Amino acid sequence: MNDEKWWADQFETHRPRLRAVAYRMLGSFADAEDALQDAWLRIVHADARADEIENPAGWLTTVVGRVCLNALRSRTARREEAWDGHLPDPVVGAEGPPTPEDAVLLADSVGLALQIVLDTLSPDERLAFVLHDMFEVPFPEIAAVLERESAATRQLASRARRRVAQADAPSPDRDLTRQRVVVDAFFAAARNGDLDALVSVLHPDVVGRADFGALPLPRPALIRGAGTVAQNARIGYVPGAELRPVLVNGAAATLVLREGRPYVLMAFTVVEERIVALDIYGDPSRLSEVAGSVL
Repeated sequence: MNDEKWWADQFETHRPRLRAVAYRMLGSFADAEDALQDAWLRIVHADARADEIENPAGWLTTVVGRVCLNALRSRTARREEAWDGHLPDPVVGAEGPPTPEDAVLLADSVGLALQIVLDTLSPDERLAFVLHDMFEVPFPEIAAVLERESAATRQLASRARRRVAQADAPSPDRDLTRQRVVVDAFFAAARNGDLDALVSVLHPDVVGRADFGALPLPRPALIRGAGTVAQNARIGYVPGAELRPVLVNGAAATLVLREGRPYVLMAFTVVEERIVALDIYGDPSRLSEVAGSVL
């Protein structure tokens, strides 16, 4: 077997892990696939000898990491705030056990809230944090990608870790049944126009985010507080819509359908039987892509 055929087999074997690395780095499935294609071209042109690589999985991971780093650095504007109006691509699945591919993407309980926090890190911080803390790549290998000393790479990961901790991204309750009870209560209250009932299922400091892509929003895309979120939920309820229970990044969510077509995707973060975050996707073209697996 020649080296290129051997590398092709290795690449396909480790593709789920490599795709997970790219997704965590870029927050976009389309960008992640582009990164994998770019990485494969680099592997072919690198002409690396199979017998010279002790850890193929680790080597492939660093190649994908380098491609993702370049992609992040080339983005015209780095995201400096906790949220800039664009939500990362959600991992949408039907209720029940995740597919093997989704299970890799969702390893280590990387919920939507943490993925949003990752978007606030600098490209170098994000690479150091994702590769080391999420995929256990040794610092010397990460340092080679960043072209820095190993000690400096450790400092990058430490700084990223502090920023992630300070952001205090909420982790949803593990009990999906309890999550769904809260979500159902939310929709029942919205349907009935019951503001008090809506407030009762929301955390006082709940955060609501909406991403409608290029579509103009009739109200702010980022709101805070139970009263404000409840008022918007009551106003925004769509009579006659079909509510389909789904999972987003492993947590309870709802796909709202109008005339059989995706209208909006609502992702909930439920902690101690209260909704602490509500993320809404309303870009029609994006919805059809991310929700295709459950339609």
